[in-house]
Amino acid sequence: MWGQGFSPASRPSGRPEPRKRLPAGITMGKVSGFLEYTRETPERRPPAERINDWFEIYNPFPEDKIKLQGARCMDCGIPFCHTGCPVQNIIPDWNDLVWHGRWREAARVLHSTNNFPEFTGRICPAPCEAACVLGINEPPVTIKNIEKTIVDRAWEEGWIVPELPPVRTGKRVAVIGSGPAGLAAAQQLARAGHTVTVFEKSDRIGGLLRYGIPNFKMEKHLIDRRLGQMRAEGVEFVVDAHVGRNVSVKELRRDFDAILIAAGAEHPRDLKVPGRDLNGIHFAMDFLPQSNKVCEGDTVPGQIVVTGKRVVIIGGGDTGADCLGTSHRQKAAHISQFELLPKPPDERAPHTPWPLWPMQLRVESSHEEGGIRDWSVSTTRFTGDAAGHVRKLHGVRVGPPPKFEAIPGSEFEMDVDLVLLAMGFTGPVRGGMLDELGVAVDPRGNVATGANYMSSVSGVFAAGDARRGQSLVVWAIAEGRKAARGIDEFLMGSSKLPA
Repeated sequence: MWGQGFSPASRPSGRPEPRKRLPAGITMGKVSGFLEYTRETPERRPPAERINDWFEIYNPFPEDKIKLQGARCMDCGIPFCHTGCPVQNIIPDWNDLVWHGRWREAARVLHSTNNFPEFTGRICPAPCEAACVLGINEPPVTIKNIEKTIVDRAWEEGWIVPELPPVRTGKRVAVIGSGPAGLAAAQQLARAGHTVTVFEKSDRIGGLLRYGIPNFKMEKHLIDRRLGQMRAEGVEFVVDAHVGRNVSVKELRRDFDAILIAAGAEHPRDLKVPGRDLNGIHFAMDFLPQSNKVCEGDTVPGQIVVTGKRVVIIGGGDTGADCLGTSHRQKAAHISQFELLPKPPDERAPHTPWPLWPMQLRVESSHEEGGIRDWSVSTTRFTGDAAGHVRKLHGVRVGPPPKFEAIPGSEFEMDVDLVLLAMGFTGPVRGGMLDELGVAVDPRGNVATGANYMSSVSGVFAAGDARRGQSLVVWAIAEGRKAARGIDEFLMGSSKLPA
């Protein structure tokens, strides 16, 4: 196993063995690399081409170029990139290994902290790069693209194989939810020797990775490939299993030694204005999963489609950008995207200095593809036709937060055929499973836990968005791994899984 995989069966933590000492004279990356080489990233396919398909948008990036990007890592002494990375990726080490062409070792180091780098390497916004020391006065190291390249190569070379535990503990764990938090926890627990069953309410495994992220950002065969590895490691997956509805909470408590709530934060933030009940106004997460299902080959009766329609997306974050890119591919006639907050500055705002995540304008691939993007806009009401379908959006420009006072004389109205609400999420869905489990919630409505990720109910744990609220995929993976350690300690009295 050790000769084929990334960690020996006796090391369920997945931590890498100490790296061999490099030959004399070789240090981290190339000593002068950050002075000699500029930041370079893969080119995106032309917008006119990519809006006609659902494939990922980036062109291939040559190996020799990615090695030079690894050489830019500057042996900074204190790697602040670690502070920006929730999974605590050992970034300088694998940058160095890539520069020296030691790809298999780089893959082992990468997987020691991150179960699914092919996910984070595609859809994480890379807070590690925002904290890169080189980024103080130069463009930062292309950490995210190096990460993606390492794991893609590891799959191509056949280095990623199932990692089986030396013994089985006989303990059973139920994981509710198959998003990144649930999957990370399930894999860690299986490698620790526990019998793990993942319950997913949808018809396919993957959570928001499957049905929230459009294919042009991450193709779904990447999920299926990981699921194959996890099944070989002993993880069982049950779909169409909605805990609290067609799966009994009482039976889970009876049949499993521990339960992990990793069901996400799917309660959408609504827009409570007159006319909200008109037809043609939808939550983003009613729209996006249907499109992804069609990409999977399904037929969706009554699918929400924007073809030929005048569309308004309310919300300027990642979900809004996903709606925008999807609307381009469905060939909407006209698209506007409104954000309540003011337009961010083009450069890092003074109140978010390095190494903090910067407040600044970000142009996603979807924005390059078209549409009108506007800020400081508040929707005040909708009006419709005699059939009860939305036809006009009425809005006003507003001042800065926290008051968002309407600017006199700035009122406007515009013709619309369909409105998508992408204003974020307010926490886990209330009632049902959470009430039946009897777990306490925090003031924001998320599942409250202790330091070991256990809820107020003994043996019931929580991780990911269900525990911390709407967040990033990298935070979900980090939380899943930490919760797995907490569960392992609860079941066995101690744990070798990483903290």
